Amino acid sequence: MSGHSKWSTIKRKKAAVDSKRGKIFTKIIKEITVAAKMGGGDQNANPRLRQAILWAKSENMPVNNIERAIKKGTGELEGVVYEQTTYEGYGPGGVAIFIEVLTDNKKRTVADVRHIITKYGGNLGESGCVSWMFSPKGLFHISKTMDEDDLMMIVLEANGDDLSDEGEIFEATCSMEKFENVRKSLEEAGTEIQHSELTMIPSNTVDVAGDSVKSLFSLLDALEDNDDVQKVYSNFNVDESVLSEMDK
Repeated sequence: MSGHSKWSTIKRKKAAVDSKRGKIFTKIIKEITVAAKMGGGDQNANPRLRQAILWAKSENMPVNNIERAIKKGTGELEGVVYEQTTYEGYGPGGVAIFIEVLTDNKKRTVADVRHIITKYGGNLGESGCVSWMFSPKGLFHISKTMDEDDLMMIVLEANGDDLSDEGEIFEATCSMEKFENVRKSLEEAGTEIQHSELTMIPSNTVDVAGDSVKSLFSLLDALEDNDDVQKVYSNFNVDESVLSEMDK
């Protein structure tokens, strides 16, 4: 299974644990604040903010926390100024790693990210070294409650890109510009959207096997555990039998 979809699944499985540590709320508050700062506090006119609020609600974040984060972003309340940046590099097995960060201290964050990547057998690269391998996309995981051909028609008529069968779910993709349009069409058709996000999808994948799989997953997990790291993208491909063994 490819990196972007598999790692999304893994992150959702561990979300409950992260919530107990308070880390997931920290990431959400940062995202809401920056989204509101960049696009305004109206979620209907700001897709990034709308997605951040949906993320917050899925994690049962209190409404007053959401509202306070929005006001900090729009300047109605005083708050920390976060800077948005990205880091790129390679993990075990030559896997590309693309990291989105929101931080109030770039020197601290880059040192932390470099330490994590090096610790698990990777290396931090120059800006642009792997970003060309990824394309910004909207991603939807949809329950199999509808015929695939009918669902494909809905996605294409909403100007989505593609629909694929990923076993337990259907996976639809679209350009970021059409994300809200596709979401609205899916909701109006009565589909069950299990998960949706604005993401980066790799144009090619690297097969990972053996000890590299465990090292890679440890690296991705450690990066996700860092408060300043918002999202991590990679282009790995792992055989399902390997994943099954790891789940035992």
